[in-house]
Amino acid sequence: LIRALRPVQWSKNLLVFAALLFSMNVFDLERIGQAVGAFVVFCMVSSSIYLLNDLKDREQDAHHPVKRFRPIAAGQVKPLTAQIMAVVLAAGALIGAWLIDTELLMVVAGYLVLMVAYTYGLKRVVLLDVIIISIGFVFRAAAGAVAIDVPISPWLYICSMLLALMLAFGKRRHELLMLRDSASQHRANLDAYSVPLLDQIIAVTSSAAVVAYSVYTFTAPTLPENHTMMLTIPIVLYAVFRYLLLIYKEHLGGSPELLLMHDRPTQAAIVTWGVAALAILYFN
Repeated sequence: LIRALRPVQWSKNLLVFAALLFSMNVFDLERIGQAVGAFVVFCMVSSSIYLLNDLKDREQDAHHPVKRFRPIAAGQVKPLTAQIMAVVLAAGALIGAWLIDTELLMVVAGYLVLMVAYTYGLKRVVLLDVIIISIGFVFRAAAGAVAIDVPISPWLYICSMLLALMLAFGKRRHELLMLRDSASQHRANLDAYSVPLLDQIIAVTSSAAVVAYSVYTFTAPTLPENHTMMLTIPIVLYAVFRYLLLIYKEHLGGSPELLLMHDRPTQAAIVTWGVAALAILYFN
C-alpha cells in the first residue's frame, strides 16, 4: 500500500518550498512550519490521485512491461482498499489545507478537481494531457506562496510549467520508444505522437524554460538589485543539458523522479544551485 502511494514521486512536491526560499523566509520558523504543512498536504493529495489513476488503468497497466509491477496492477492491493485510502488522503489533504490557510484550501481543491478530470478523461486528449500535468506543478508553486502568505513572481510559475512540460514530454518520448507498436494499447493517445514531434517539442520547452529562468533572475522584484542571481544561469543550463543528454544518449527519461534520485551529476547541479541561491539571496 505504501508503494502504491508512490512516495518516490513526492520529490515533485518540494516545489512548494520555492516561495519560502525566494521570499527570503528560510529562517522564519513559523513560515517554515506552514511550508512543511503545505508539502505534507500535497504529498497526501498527489498520492490520492496516484491511487485513482492506478485504479482506473489497472487493466492496461497489467500488460505494461514496467507498470505491471505497480501494487494495484499486480493485485497486491485490493481495489476497495485503494479507493478507501484515496478518499481518506484527499479528505485529509483538504482538511489540512484548511487548517493552514483558506487560500491553500482553494489551491488544493483546484488541483484535486483538475487531476480527477485528468484521470477520468482529459489524459486522453493529445497535448492537453501533458499541459495539465505541467499546470499541476504551477499549483504546487502557488501552494507554497499562499501557505506562507507571500507574493511570488509570475516568472517562477512560468519556469515551473515549462520545466514540467519538458520532463513530461521526455517521459512520453521514452514510453513511445519503449512500447513502440503497442504504445496505444497502454496509453490511448500515444499513437498520436511521434518521436520527431516530441523531439521538437522538448527542444522548444527546454529552450523556453532556460530563457524564462534567465529573465526571472534579473526582473523579479524579490531578487537582489545587483542581478547576482544571474550567476546561477549556467547551473540551470547544465541541469537542462544533462537531462537532454540522458534522454537522447542514455535513452532514459521514463521516470524523471528516479533520475533525480540516482543521477549524481544532476544531484550535484541541484545542490550547487541551492547553495548558490542561498548565498546570493541571504548573504549578498
